[in-house]
Amino acid sequence: MSETLSIYIAQLNATVGAIEANAERIRAAYARAAEAGADLVLTPELSLTGYPLEDLVLKPFFVRMAGEVLEDLAAVTRGAGKPGLIVGAPWYAGKALHNAIFLLEDGAVKAVRYKQELPNYGVFDEKRVFVPGSAPEVIDFRGHKLGVLICEDMWFPGVAGVLKAQGAEILLVPTCSPFELDKHPERQVHARNRVDETGLALVFCNEICGQDELVFDGASFVMNPDGNVPVQMDAWREAELLTVWQGAGTGVGAGLRCETSHAGYMPGQMESMYQAMVLGLKDYVTKNRFPGVVLGLSGGIDSALSAAVAVDALGPDKVHCVMMPSRYTSGESVTDAEKCAKALGCRYDTITIKPGVEAFGEMLGPIFEGTKPDTTEENIQSRLRGLILMSVSNKFGAMVLTTGNKSEVSVGYATLYGDMCGGYNALKDVYKADVFALSHWRNAHVPAGALGPGGEVIPENIITKPPTAELREEQKDEDSLPPYDKLDDMLRCLVDEEMSVAEVVARGHEFSDVARIEHLLYIAEYKRRQAAPGVKITRKNFGRDRRYPITNGFRSARKHNI
Repeated sequence: MSETLSIYIAQLNATVGAIEANAERIRAAYARAAEAGADLVLTPELSLTGYPLEDLVLKPFFVRMAGEVLEDLAAVTRGAGKPGLIVGAPWYAGKALHNAIFLLEDGAVKAVRYKQELPNYGVFDEKRVFVPGSAPEVIDFRGHKLGVLICEDMWFPGVAGVLKAQGAEILLVPTCSPFELDKHPERQVHARNRVDETGLALVFCNEICGQDELVFDGASFVMNPDGNVPVQMDAWREAELLTVWQGAGTGVGAGLRCETSHAGYMPGQMESMYQAMVLGLKDYVTKNRFPGVVLGLSGGIDSALSAAVAVDALGPDKVHCVMMPSRYTSGESVTDAEKCAKALGCRYDTITIKPGVEAFGEMLGPIFEGTKPDTTEENIQSRLRGLILMSVSNKFGAMVLTTGNKSEVSVGYATLYGDMCGGYNALKDVYKADVFALSHWRNAHVPAGALGPGGEVIPENIITKPPTAELREEQKDEDSLPPYDKLDDMLRCLVDEEMSVAEVVARGHEFSDVARIEHLLYIAEYKRRQAAPGVKITRKNFGRDRRYPITNGFRSARKHNI
């Protein structure tokens, strides 16, 4: 046994289902690790298949294919002095399907271990598809005893203690921990709890990718037995690092201590929100092989911020902005939209919807005779714009990017088959107040890795003018909604915190406002079921986190529910 152990942490971007492509990515990282002189290479949870697999993992052929590729991958470890390799994949033990990790060494699978704690809350439903392992067990590796905690195993006491009792010298945590605001400090709290529980150092190796509505921010780290974090790897980008370990003391179970020091890129909250939107959109578009995106650029702040995110994610040459003015579109909006597109450097076209509105008025005139104009006529404008964008998408292949923010999505302030048309929504989990804050932030900063330009990419007038859908004369959002600062606070209470109307009123809001917003929130559920996916930013997003019935007679504003 060598007293020194070198562990290569490979924070990789896997694509769900792309088993062979993921294996190639692992092989490339392994080659770099071998060149660096590593003893062991650690990759994230389910690194061979991607995560989360959802019901794809219930297809037996998929699991068999993963096993075959795993055997092929083991071949890269054959040869004197080659590093060991820890990878993750689904695995059948008899009829039980497990979330497993494998130690590949000397050209073979030397050990397999199963996840013990299966998360079944929020975005997770692993108990639906996996069976937990029966008991944790250390892995013997070149005279060292490795204790492996697969993701959720780190979040609870018990597994780490058992591994320590078996003589583990270090805790390795291959994980796929999705991003949400303030998630990283929470991870380190749980890591510190396991370090305190065992007196052992811990290596947290996280995935970095966008996968449908989830984004994984990487930010892998090492925590020593004293709770110090000598290694913090980059957030929001693939990263690899060789870490060197020495014995932390004498005697059996004394453990190892990391001698490497590294401080990676760790942005603050505002930049992390922005980077989450960029990564989520980038991986969704590129992994689904769209040539780019097309969006309606209205001169409003939501579409402007969406365009900026798209340019930063994909580059200006892959973003097509379309202004679709109506008789209610102000000259100010047209000017602002053009300035925004020019500042971002992307393609900009104007297609007026006036002839289409007139044609629909003529077509529907006989059946609408005797009625007064209302939201019906407003929605025709929105749906015409959706039709135009979908037509551009069909003709040229670019995906339609929809632009509604979480405040609007919450209360149904959007038109089905109109401004809700699209394949993805970068702002879906971003409240309106944060849209303003992010727009100010982007004008003052160029995010690391962004493909867009610096400077004022969102004209100041777009940020400061009152929000409006411009579907009728002199329309303002606050004509039909409370001011966004009040609305957002009510929604954070009702959605993120699941408060009752009475509890929200106690914060200083008017009962009538809160009761109305609760009602709008519930009746808009059918719209959200038909909405495009979007990046998860907050603790509770619409979709995987929050699954409410569409037909729902409950209102907490009522003394008696009917």
